[in-house]
Amino acid sequence: MKPLIALRVGFGLLALGSAWTAFTQQGGGLQPPPPLALVKVADDLYSIEGSGGNVAVYLTDEGAIVIDDKFERNYDEIVANVKKITDKPVRYVLNTHHHGDHTGANAKMLGAGYEVLLHKNARANMVNGKMPGIPRIAFADEAQVVLGGKEIRAKHFGRGHTNGDAVVFFPARRAIHTGDLMAGATPLIDYPNGGSVVEFLKTLDGILANDFDVVIPGHGAVQKKADLQAYRDNFSKLVAAAREQVRAGKSKEEIGKFMAANYGWGAMQARLSLDGMMAELK
Repeated sequence: MKPLIALRVGFGLLALGSAWTAFTQQGGGLQPPPPLALVKVADDLYSIEGSGGNVAVYLTDEGAIVIDDKFERNYDEIVANVKKITDKPVRYVLNTHHHGDHTGANAKMLGAGYEVLLHKNARANMVNGKMPGIPRIAFADEAQVVLGGKEIRAKHFGRGHTNGDAVVFFPARRAIHTGDLMAGATPLIDYPNGGSVVEFLKTLDGILANDFDVVIPGHGAVQKKADLQAYRDNFSKLVAAAREQVRAGKSKEEIGKFMAANYGWGAMQARLSLDGMMAELK
């Protein structure tokens, strides 16, 4: 069967500053990262974890489809892990959003002849941020890739972590890759790139309305749908608590300390999320 890409078109803000670019391209630290871990999710679906965002690898008789590609330095190790589970080449790469710990190896993927796709807002964010490896193909609402008789779908549910997040569905495996719409204990809302604390909840609700069992998050171990529901419910409590603080007239410093003490917000959340969240929750 020949590869088929069907793009269903339906459905530029400022990029992050140089500090974010440096952080994502360097992995946020100076120590060499440990080797990547190859985790079997199903017979033909794997997760490559460690050093940046989780990579999903979907195997077909005509090649592999890869979701996200970590940092530039991880390219060789990602390809080596793919070769452990298939003798077929990578054919397509889908990015869940534009951040450098999910798109860092794009330039090398494109240079190797693999086609890379992402949401049009994520592509605009890469262009505005002058990031390397900008894909040639972008979609607005939903993209479908069919390779070797197997289908995946990437769908944009709205604003959340950024304005260009896509969730990738593996229908035959009842599994999804959320990108950073699920990552860690507390969501990061990237307001400079169109994120929204209010729309984030609606986006999670839209994802949860679909039929799936397994969740490959943007970071961390493979989860279940019930874990994503719990993540959404805990985030709802965060939003309610933050709204109460904002409407009580607390200062930015006071709310920042409250979020750090109660929800583990660090410097990145304070820099990217605090001002936007306060404005949105007034």
